[in-house]
Amino acid sequence: MNGNPARQRNVGSISDLLTTLADVDGTTGHEHASANGMGQGGDLTRNLPNLADAVHFLCMLHGRHPGVIDHAAMRTTDDSARSWLIQAADGFAAERTYLTQLAVVAGPAPSTAGQGDTEAAVMAQRHALDMLAQSDRRGCAMGAAFALALDWIAIRQILDAAALRLGLSPRRTLLPDRHETLTVANTICEDESIERAIHFGARQLLGQHRGLWDLLSARALARQID
Repeated sequence: MNGNPARQRNVGSISDLLTTLADVDGTTGHEHASANGMGQGGDLTRNLPNLADAVHFLCMLHGRHPGVIDHAAMRTTDDSARSWLIQAADGFAAERTYLTQLAVVAGPAPSTAGQGDTEAAVMAQRHALDMLAQSDRRGCAMGAAFALALDWIAIRQILDAAALRLGLSPRRTLLPDRHETLTVANTICEDESIERAIHFGARQLLGQHRGLWDLLSARALARQID
């Protein structure tokens, strides 16, 4: 016999699931957010009000410590994930600093109808992510952390575009790359229950990101109409 059949069955499958989720349900797959797509009012990377809006609300969603990855680090006991979590937490601390710098330089979010409702919605999203990342279900918090690291690759393109438009130099990211993240996901996915939990956590986080981009797209359209 060559090891645990259940373990063999799951090797590679969670990385395929996470890759598909990130590519289809994440920032890359959203028309407004895609660096190559056309958002409301034109290419997001060339529209300064839309960029400022994105930076402001991304900062509201992910600019506070502890965040998704920090919560996952505090609740995860898998030794094989420890080095990834340390690197990811340190890397995302640098991303928060970058986000805050961009938000300060960009100034307040552009005036848009329904501002208070949008801020309340994003605060609710942040609360939902906090709860997700503190789940006691083994694998759920890690799924959210994996999805954040994977989706941040596309979000980083938007932040770097904003930095260039604002006269700042983009920073080198310190987050684990896609290959490192997927390798750790495969390593900790010991059985189907953990795979389902990782999948659930990742799907929920990416759903919140899509909800944010939907809000920002609606705000861009409202500014066009005004």
